Amino acid sequence: MIDSYDFGRITIDGKRYNTDLLVFPDKIKTGWWRKEGHRLQIADLKEVLETKPEVLVVGTGYSGMMNVPPETRKSVESEGIELIVQKTAEACQTFNHLIESRTVVAALHLTC
Repeated sequence: MIDSYDFGRITIDGKRYNTDLLVFPDKIKTGWWRKEGHRLQIADLKEVLETKPEVLVVGTGYSGMMNVPPETRKSVESEGIELIVQKTAEACQTFNHLIESRTVVAALHLTC
């Protein structure tokens, strides 16, 4: 459960993080970064795709600066994974709502 989010910081199950991260049902991977920073590529999601979640929620940053290009969207969806792309504050709310009923992973950019 994501407790809170604000620019550059997030609290999950009482623990605070200050780097971009991937939130899996059973673990959190901190220090997640993309090959092109603000452009999400399918290679950046390799570990996510291997876990085969029902839903991937991507948080594009406080102001939504991280871009999810059409080819990345298509690749994720071709794996049978529902993709939800939102600014990170909204993505956190969506993640919390979905974890009760679906297998969901969040890929969260905390700044920009």
